[in-house]
Amino acid sequence: MSGLDFEKPIVELEKKIQELKGFISDKKIDLSSEVSRLEEKLKQLREDTYSSLTPWQRVQIARHPQRPYTLDYIGMIMSDFIELHGDRSFSDDKAIVAGLAKIDNQKILVMGHQKGRDTKENLRRNFGCAHPEGYRKALRLMRLAEEFNLPIVIFIDTPGAYPGMGAEERGQAWAIALNLREMMSVAVPIVAIVIGEGGSGGALGIGIADRVCVLENAYYSVISPEGCAAILWKNGSKAPDAAQVLKLTGPDLLKMGIIDEIIPEPLGGAHTNPEAMAKIIKEAINKDLKQLNSIKTDELLKLRYKKFREMGIVG
Repeated sequence: MSGLDFEKPIVELEKKIQELKGFISDKKIDLSSEVSRLEEKLKQLREDTYSSLTPWQRVQIARHPQRPYTLDYIGMIMSDFIELHGDRSFSDDKAIVAGLAKIDNQKILVMGHQKGRDTKENLRRNFGCAHPEGYRKALRLMRLAEEFNLPIVIFIDTPGAYPGMGAEERGQAWAIALNLREMMSVAVPIVAIVIGEGGSGGALGIGIADRVCVLENAYYSVISPEGCAAILWKNGSKAPDAAQVLKLTGPDLLKMGIIDEIIPEPLGGAHTNPEAMAKIIKEAINKDLKQLNSIKTDELLKLRYKKFREMGIVG
């Protein structure tokens, strides 16, 4: 484990403990008390580090290459997943995966952005940046879920919608805007969880939901810290300052009414214990679906509309 910059003291202490254990094994010397002391120090260092993360440090964790992605959570949380493809107009966008699944005995439609683990896979998934056909696929399947009265679970993890010329020519802005409008009237419960990056319209294009949750070390923002820094300061190195003023992490988002819940992560981030993270997410989904399933459809849609219309009101 190389670790992020702010994790270097932790990594160094972990390495020191491993070296000491190796020395003890080789020399047959009893230094168990010293190992225990260092392990206690490591535990405290981890708690101190991860309990006082800056917004920029949380952004770094949200982008960690080993962080679980949509298909990882589907595999750990759900069963009987059948992926569905295509927008019936242009093509199938691999940056958004979607399909039918079960969570316990509840049949659902699940969808989300999908990144890759290596260069080849990232190129195929377009680094989780969806094209307009991805948003059209998402809307087509949401209407299918509505027809069969299936709740929808959405995992958000994208730097933003793909800004290339081809995407613009095929109606990127229109596709996202249409989803914003149409998701307001999809007559089944919708739960959306930001599991990593929640970048701009790319995230919001599948983010209109009755419950919007953000993982503890995820972020949800109108623009990336780097993009904001380039605009405001003409200097990308100001990204940590931009992350601070954008108020893009859970506590600020919750305070402003942008999200409904912060889902805690294992100490060090979701990538340190994906199975534990999946269990926590599953509990949150089941809780939210139980509450939402008890609300009559007309009332559900009124509350969803009211929720988003009230965002941004000051005073």
